[in-house]
Amino acid sequence: MAIENNKVVAFNYTLKDDEGNFLDSTENGAPFSYISGNNQILPKLEEQVNKMVIGSKKTVKIEAANGYGEYDEKSVQQVDKTNFPQDANLEAGMRYIANSPEGKQMPFTINKVEGSQVTIDFNHPLAGKNLEFDVELVDVREPSPEELEHGHVHGAGGHHH
Repeated sequence: MAIENNKVVAFNYTLKDDEGNFLDSTENGAPFSYISGNNQILPKLEEQVNKMVIGSKKTVKIEAANGYGEYDEKSVQQVDKTNFPQDANLEAGMRYIANSPEGKQMPFTINKVEGSQVTIDFNHPLAGKNLEFDVELVDVREPSPEELEHGHVHGAGGHHH
């Protein structure tokens, strides 16, 4: 039986790339929770989780194009250090957020710092990667009125105010 929209869904997962490299897991924490049908997780993952029953396990493979998209070389740019605050610690691997002229937040990663030039990458860190989720559906419940109003799960595995 498919999980209906606007239910709180909780699941444990281990995420690997298609080469078997570990990327993330809920193993040492609370299950991940979201409100179904609200575009809060990858659509292809939600589609598969929706077909599960509580207590079941499944491996879900998602191609890069259906995950965080293909890696786009045009999203890598070189900028001058003067675009950062003077006291900013700029090192490869650090993540920052820029604001577009329209005010949209645009996360990026510093790839390289050479002299006064900083290479930044606006691709999602998992862009271009095929993903494999080992999923265990833990719970499905009705959301509280506040969760529906706020658009996210509260408490363990969700958002805390």
